[in-house]
Amino acid sequence: MNNNIVMACEEDREEILSLYKAQIGREYCPWSEEYPSNETIDFDLSRDALFVLKEDGKIKASISIDDDEQVNDLPCWNKELSPEGELSRLAVLPGEQNKGYARIMMSFGMDELRRRGYRGTHILVGKHNIKAIRSYAVFGFKMVGECFMYEHDYLCYEKELTSFL
Repeated sequence: MNNNIVMACEEDREEILSLYKAQIGREYCPWSEEYPSNETIDFDLSRDALFVLKEDGKIKASISIDDDEQVNDLPCWNKELSPEGELSRLAVLPGEQNKGYARIMMSFGMDELRRRGYRGTHILVGKHNIKAIRSYAVFGFKMVGECFMYEHDYLCYEKELTSFL
């Protein structure tokens, strides 16, 4: 199924924005009408950092390789895993939940970070998002800290990229 994951392009913008907006109001989702936005998509597209999973020409899921200095500068990250990349904005269409798409996207994201020369990866996850926390544990992510950013409480998870399952 990985060959259905492609780098997003400008033609995917409307569908990606719709995917993002479909997450608003879902349990544990901190997203709003303001974030993620067209500007977020611009930022990701400009860095070749936004990937989508397509089936039958329709986007089912997305993930981004983020570059957020505030997150990167958190003191909890293991300096021995530097350089680290952040995986973020993982989204799956609500009607496609619980079909393994999130895990497929996470695996792809970690592979892509490794291809780009990163030694580790980190993720912020909502402090009470039990479902996401369990799925990150499957990949061997370890909780290394907590933070309050962007008006939300997050747990900080980290993983060395050489230790794939």
